[in-house]
Amino acid sequence: MDTQLTHLDEKDRPRMVDVGAKEPTRRVAVASGIIRMSPAAYEAVVTNTAKKGPVLQTAVIAAIMGTKKTPELIPMCHPLLLSGIDCDVAELPELPGFRLTVTAKLTGKTGVEMEALTGVSVGLLTIYDMVKAIDKGMEIGEIRLESKEGGKSGNYQRHG
Repeated sequence: MDTQLTHLDEKDRPRMVDVGAKEPTRRVAVASGIIRMSPAAYEAVVTNTAKKGPVLQTAVIAAIMGTKKTPELIPMCHPLLLSGIDCDVAELPELPGFRLTVTAKLTGKTGVEMEALTGVSVGLLTIYDMVKAIDKGMEIGEIRLESKEGGKSGNYQRHG
Protein backbone atom coordinates (compact mmCIF):
# COMPACT_ATOMS: atom_id res chain seq x y z
CA MET A 1 0.00 0.00 0.00
CA ASP A 2 1.30 3.44 -0.98
CA THR A 3 1.68 5.64 2.09
CA GLN A 4 2.77 8.76 0.20
CA LEU A 5 0.47 11.71 0.88
CA THR A 6 -0.71 12.81 -2.55
CA HIS A 7 -1.98 16.24 -1.50
CA LEU A 8 1.55 17.42 -0.67
CA ASP A 9 4.24 18.25 -3.21
CA GLU A 10 7.95 17.51 -2.85
CA LYS A 11 8.32 20.63 -0.66
CA ASP A 12 5.36 19.62 1.57
CA ARG A 13 3.13 22.32 0.08
CA PRO A 14 -0.59 21.55 -0.35
CA ARG A 15 -1.69 20.72 -3.87
CA MET A 16 -4.63 19.27 -5.71
CA VAL A 17 -3.61 15.96 -7.28
CA ASP A 18 -3.26 15.99 -11.08
CA VAL A 19 -5.51 13.22 -12.42
CA GLY A 20 -5.16 14.30 -16.05
CA ALA A 21 -3.25 11.21 -17.20
CA LYS A 22 -5.63 8.72 -15.58
CA GLU A 23 -8.14 6.79 -17.66
CA PRO A 24 -11.80 7.31 -16.79
CA THR A 25 -13.44 4.31 -15.10
CA ARG A 26 -16.84 3.66 -13.58
CA ARG A 27 -16.81 4.54 -9.90
CA VAL A 28 -19.45 4.11 -7.22
CA ALA A 29 -19.30 4.97 -3.53
CA VAL A 30 -21.85 4.28 -0.82
CA ALA A 31 -21.77 6.08 2.54
CA SER A 32 -24.14 6.13 5.49
CA GLY A 33 -24.72 7.78 8.83
CA ILE A 34 -27.20 7.80 11.68
CA ILE A 35 -29.08 10.46 13.60
CA ARG A 36 -30.48 9.57 17.03
CA MET A 37 -33.28 11.64 18.56
CA SER A 38 -35.97 11.72 21.18
CA PRO A 39 -39.19 9.77 20.69
CA ALA A 40 -41.08 13.06 20.26
CA ALA A 41 -38.76 14.25 17.50
CA TYR A 42 -38.90 10.86 15.78
CA GLU A 43 -42.69 10.88 15.90
CA ALA A 44 -42.83 14.38 14.39
CA VAL A 45 -40.63 13.25 11.51
CA VAL A 46 -42.44 9.99 10.71
CA THR A 47 -45.90 11.59 10.98
CA ASN A 48 -44.80 14.60 8.91
CA THR A 49 -45.87 17.06 11.62
CA ALA A 50 -42.58 18.94 12.06
CA LYS A 51 -43.26 22.67 11.75
CA LYS A 52 -40.52 23.21 9.15
CA GLY A 53 -42.13 20.82 6.68
CA PRO A 54 -41.39 17.35 5.28
CA VAL A 55 -38.14 16.47 7.04
CA LEU A 56 -37.06 13.33 5.22
CA GLN A 57 -37.85 14.64 1.74
CA THR A 58 -35.92 17.82 2.52
CA ALA A 59 -33.01 15.80 3.90
CA VAL A 60 -32.80 13.78 0.68
CA ILE A 61 -32.71 16.96 -1.41
CA ALA A 62 -30.04 18.38 0.93
CA ALA A 63 -28.00 15.16 0.64
CA ILE A 64 -28.11 15.41 -3.15
CA MET A 65 -27.06 19.06 -3.01
CA GLY A 66 -24.28 18.31 -0.53
CA THR A 67 -22.97 15.54 -2.75
CA LYS A 68 -22.88 17.89 -5.75
CA LYS A 69 -21.19 20.71 -3.80
CA THR A 70 -18.41 18.64 -2.22
CA PRO A 71 -15.53 20.38 -4.06
CA GLU A 72 -16.80 23.72 -2.74
CA LEU A 73 -16.52 22.43 0.84
CA ILE A 74 -13.51 20.07 0.83
CA PRO A 75 -10.44 21.95 -0.47
CA MET A 76 -8.63 19.21 -2.41
CA CYS A 77 -11.66 17.54 -4.01
CA HIS A 78 -11.97 17.75 -7.78
CA PRO A 79 -15.17 19.08 -9.35
CA LEU A 80 -16.84 15.99 -10.75
CA LEU A 81 -19.48 15.32 -13.38
CA LEU A 82 -21.61 12.95 -11.32
CA SER A 83 -23.79 10.59 -13.33
CA GLY A 84 -26.13 9.67 -10.48
CA ILE A 85 -26.91 10.18 -6.81
CA ASP A 86 -29.28 7.91 -4.89
CA CYS A 87 -30.43 8.51 -1.32
CA ASP A 88 -32.25 6.22 1.05
CA VAL A 89 -33.60 6.99 4.51
CA ALA A 90 -34.35 4.08 6.82
CA GLU A 91 -36.49 4.49 9.90
CA LEU A 92 -34.84 3.10 13.04
CA PRO A 93 -37.63 3.13 15.65
CA GLU A 94 -35.48 1.16 18.11
CA LEU A 95 -33.06 4.13 18.51
CA PRO A 96 -35.23 6.15 17.72
CA GLY A 97 -33.68 7.75 14.65
CA PHE A 98 -32.80 7.37 11.00
CA ARG A 99 -30.03 5.99 8.80
CA LEU A 100 -29.27 8.02 5.68
CA THR A 101 -27.43 6.27 2.84
CA VAL A 102 -26.03 8.06 -0.20
CA THR A 103 -24.73 6.39 -3.36
CA ALA A 104 -22.69 8.55 -5.72
CA LYS A 105 -21.80 7.39 -9.25
CA LEU A 106 -19.71 8.56 -12.18
CA THR A 107 -17.38 7.54 -14.93
CA GLY A 108 -14.27 9.56 -14.27
CA LYS A 109 -10.65 9.86 -13.21
CA THR A 110 -11.14 10.10 -9.45
CA GLY A 111 -13.38 8.49 -6.85
CA VAL A 112 -16.63 9.67 -5.30
CA GLU A 113 -16.11 8.62 -1.67
CA MET A 114 -15.92 12.20 -0.41
CA GLU A 115 -19.06 13.12 -2.33
CA ALA A 116 -21.06 10.29 -0.75
CA LEU A 117 -19.72 11.10 2.73
CA THR A 118 -20.46 14.82 2.32
CA GLY A 119 -23.97 14.08 1.09
CA VAL A 120 -24.67 11.96 4.17
CA SER A 121 -23.32 14.67 6.48
CA VAL A 122 -25.39 17.46 4.89
CA GLY A 123 -28.54 15.32 4.83
CA LEU A 124 -28.22 14.41 8.52
CA LEU A 125 -27.50 18.02 9.46
CA THR A 126 -30.67 18.99 7.63
CA ILE A 127 -32.71 16.58 9.73
CA TYR A 128 -31.13 18.11 12.85
CA ASP A 129 -31.94 21.62 11.66
CA MET A 130 -35.55 20.80 10.92
CA VAL A 131 -36.38 19.20 14.29
CA LYS A 132 -33.98 20.96 16.66
CA ALA A 133 -36.91 22.88 18.15
CA ILE A 134 -38.16 19.55 19.50
CA ASP A 135 -34.81 17.98 20.45
CA LYS A 136 -31.52 19.88 20.64
CA GLY A 137 -29.82 16.76 22.04
CA MET A 138 -29.92 14.76 18.80
CA GLU A 139 -26.72 12.90 17.96
CA ILE A 140 -25.25 12.49 14.49
CA GLY A 141 -22.72 9.72 14.11
CA GLU A 142 -21.41 6.60 12.47
CA ILE A 143 -20.78 8.47 9.21
CA ARG A 144 -18.75 6.02 7.18
CA LEU A 145 -17.88 4.65 3.79
CA GLU A 146 -19.80 1.41 3.25
CA SER A 147 -18.34 0.48 -0.13
CA LYS A 148 -16.57 1.74 -3.20
CA GLU A 149 -16.05 0.34 -6.68
CA GLY A 150 -13.49 1.24 -9.30
CA GLY A 151 -10.27 3.14 -9.45
CA LYS A 152 -6.65 2.23 -8.86
CA SER A 153 -7.20 1.01 -5.29
CA GLY A 154 -9.96 -1.36 -6.41
CA ASN A 155 -13.10 -2.28 -4.57
CA TYR A 156 -13.78 -1.85 -0.85
CA GLN A 157 -16.60 -3.33 1.25
CA ARG A 158 -17.02 -2.51 4.95
CA HIS A 159 -17.32 -5.61 7.10
CA GLY A 160 -19.27 -5.40 10.34
